[in-house]
Amino acid sequence: MILIYPPVAKPGEPPTGIAKLAGVLHAEGLPYTVIDANCEGLLYILHKHTIWNDVWYRRAVRRTETNLYLLRTSTVYKDINRYKQIVKDINHVLRGSTHNQGGMYISLSDYKDHSLSPVCSDDILKAASFPEKNPFYPYFKKRLTSVIETTGDEKIGFSLFYLNQVLTTFAMIGFLKIRFPWVKIIVGGGLVTSWMNNKDWNNPFFGLVDEFIPGPGEKRILSMYGKGNMQDYTPLYSVFPLESYFSPPYILPYTASSGCFYKKCTFCPEKSENNPYIPVSGSTVLHDIRQISEKYKPVLIHFLDNAISISFLKTLIKSPPGIPWYGYTRITENLTDFDFAQKLKKAGCVMLQLGLESGDQGVLDAMKKGFTLSTASKVLKVLKSAGISTYIYLLFGTPWETHHRALKTLEFCAIHHNQIDFINPSIFNMPVCDPENTGHLKTEFYRGDLSLYTDFIHPFGWGRKGVRRFLKHEFQKNRAISAILKATPPYFNANHAPFFKMNQDN
Repeated sequence: MILIYPPVAKPGEPPTGIAKLAGVLHAEGLPYTVIDANCEGLLYILHKHTIWNDVWYRRAVRRTETNLYLLRTSTVYKDINRYKQIVKDINHVLRGSTHNQGGMYISLSDYKDHSLSPVCSDDILKAASFPEKNPFYPYFKKRLTSVIETTGDEKIGFSLFYLNQVLTTFAMIGFLKIRFPWVKIIVGGGLVTSWMNNKDWNNPFFGLVDEFIPGPGEKRILSMYGKGNMQDYTPLYSVFPLESYFSPPYILPYTASSGCFYKKCTFCPEKSENNPYIPVSGSTVLHDIRQISEKYKPVLIHFLDNAISISFLKTLIKSPPGIPWYGYTRITENLTDFDFAQKLKKAGCVMLQLGLESGDQGVLDAMKKGFTLSTASKVLKVLKSAGISTYIYLLFGTPWETHHRALKTLEFCAIHHNQIDFINPSIFNMPVCDPENTGHLKTEFYRGDLSLYTDFIHPFGWGRKGVRRFLKHEFQKNRAISAILKATPPYFNANHAPFFKMNQDN
């Protein structure tokens, strides 16, 4: 089997889904090949220079190798301004590669073709019908042809997690169906799970994709080889181009649970899609991390759990992994305990991602977040005192928010600016299949039958245009908040943020 991770996603670390699948196939002695087409494809684009009479582009092209080298070292993470210039230069080279291909745009975290929508099945089928129009076509034509002709594999699995990957994924599938019509195409990943959990899902890709796999795919992949017994498998990373990622070597991702242990937040996809919470046993996690540490010598572990449970945090305190780590967790009373936070710091925690969402208690209660602003304030202060960075997520434009309530979020962040290291503000999207959206009048959001979101008529008139104006002219203009936003790494966001903290500690 050939396992493929398609462009475009942030190329900072290996994809954990394929690492888990590779670990399964390797442990069972089954043949497989792994292609991180995202990392390889972006590097191909960076070195495929086009003719563009743009001074910035020409300068950035000349500095590409130096800039990639610097991103892979730790010293550049001491100076956010220098880091930003390097990332912007790399991004400008990617953007310049399609400057004469009207409507196409490649960045370090995105790929867009304004003539095709990744949520419209007709457009996705067009991408598959004309794969040669995709900017990654010269890369994947050569790469896939070489691998299939060398290995003779007849099963090709794509790991599809983000909308940014859809058009190139199906361009690759279209090429395979033309060039190697006998191969079996299998597609799984987080986006596929969301598609298939939509009650209106009606597979529009018959004849193109042979099988879609929702949820974790290990069991189904094993069954294809006549094996039915699932065990605990350590993710395999040696199959990836570890030296090629756009980060210090190595960030290694690890998922200690699937689903969410809380699963009460309004409009939470884990709740609306009814995804079960399945934690990996603490002993298995510690065994895997020891194996990973000894074999790969990573500089950072990225826990990808939707929310790291308090019980798992206690496991890490009891048996520290010996490697710096970070991940997303909920704001809880446990994190208001300075002794607990100090132990987390000693166990290697360099940063926690926290979903604050709003600085208005009424909005938090309507969202069923399960914490008070008083608790959030204590958590931020305690983590700061313990030396743990915080990466805060905010959500503006929810059905319960008004301009006045948004100002409370601004005020909360400004008051706590000394305790907040990084901020990610975003605008609320109404999930199309969430049963809790039934009380809201809908309007068109994305053109397409595969959209996961819908627009809605805000009950207080606090629409997306008003939210954008607020973010641009009020939230981002606040001096204290502006300083935090300027310190937040662009494009790579939380993936690179811990390195700035680690450099401060050193």
